[in-house]
Amino acid sequence: MTSNTPIGVAVVGYGLAGQTFHAPLIAATPGLRLIAVVSSRPEAVHADLPDVEVLPDLDTAIAREDIGLIVVATPDTLHAEQSIAALRVGKSVVVDKPFAATLAEAEAVAAVAAEAPGVFSVFQNRRWDADFLTLRRLIDQGELGDVAVFESHYDRFRPTVTDRWKDRRDGGVWADLGPHLIDQAVQLFGPPLAVYADLQAQRVGGTAIDYAHVLLRYDRLRVILNMSHLAAEASLRYAVHGTGGSFIKHGLDAQEGQSKAGLRPGDPDWGLDPSPGMLTKQIDGETVRTTPTPERGDYPAFYAAMRDAILGKGPPPVPADQALTIMRILDAGLRSAAERREIAL
Repeated sequence: MTSNTPIGVAVVGYGLAGQTFHAPLIAATPGLRLIAVVSSRPEAVHADLPDVEVLPDLDTAIAREDIGLIVVATPDTLHAEQSIAALRVGKSVVVDKPFAATLAEAEAVAAVAAEAPGVFSVFQNRRWDADFLTLRRLIDQGELGDVAVFESHYDRFRPTVTDRWKDRRDGGVWADLGPHLIDQAVQLFGPPLAVYADLQAQRVGGTAIDYAHVLLRYDRLRVILNMSHLAAEASLRYAVHGTGGSFIKHGLDAQEGQSKAGLRPGDPDWGLDPSPGMLTKQIDGETVRTTPTPERGDYPAFYAAMRDAILGKGPPPVPADQALTIMRILDAGLRSAAERREIAL
């Protein structure tokens, strides 16, 4: 393969992840060509992608010589099996988070990926959220001094339990949204020393975890992660406090909503933050509040980095070792909640 030959891509699964995230981002990435989607809903695929083939199963996709990259966008329980199958025939693989249903399965995938010729990466798109990029810049520039408390929320108001697989998945909201919040925290501060998790199914009729309040303990820093499906006021995203100031942010990154609304990367408004955060500092005894210039969200950066990695021009955007760290913290959270104690890492 040369840098002038587009890398053929097949997306496996065409639910929220395949339709809203992967297909539009792949289509917007020079050097990648979306050839096929594996789906049982060909009408949905062709409504969005009339020129893309619909294949019946993963085996058909990985047998194609014109497909070099397999994107696994199926339910969690299929991630390990499908990733390993694609890696073993030499394909590169992107898999949604969490990249396996259990830590043991994740370790098995990582072991295969380490020996396989293809490139492996986990889709942690929220490293490229507008507000996270802004916060990372502020921390790197020293605007917050030494961070003492990092509070990260991903709350929703979904009081009714549905029959969707996500409302029945093992780990519930901790497995669904936890990887996003954990990954962002680890990107900023590295792995924690220990995990304490309060996980609960709070909705009437619910059996899967829909509330998670998790403390990641560092030396002096405390990271608080909160997820709930019973938060009618769900706007708080970050509350970050340090020796130099505080950063408070409301509202979620816009890129997912923009994709659902039909916008695409490259549109003028793509990635713009509609609700910039507030930086508060104490200067000469006076409280000074400013609105830092927000960064633009950049989900396309993931697939640009994946393309370059396949071409030998850089590392995978989210390598297996980084993804395994997230899986170990997820696993520690489940054990902490079950045993009602802190789990050291």
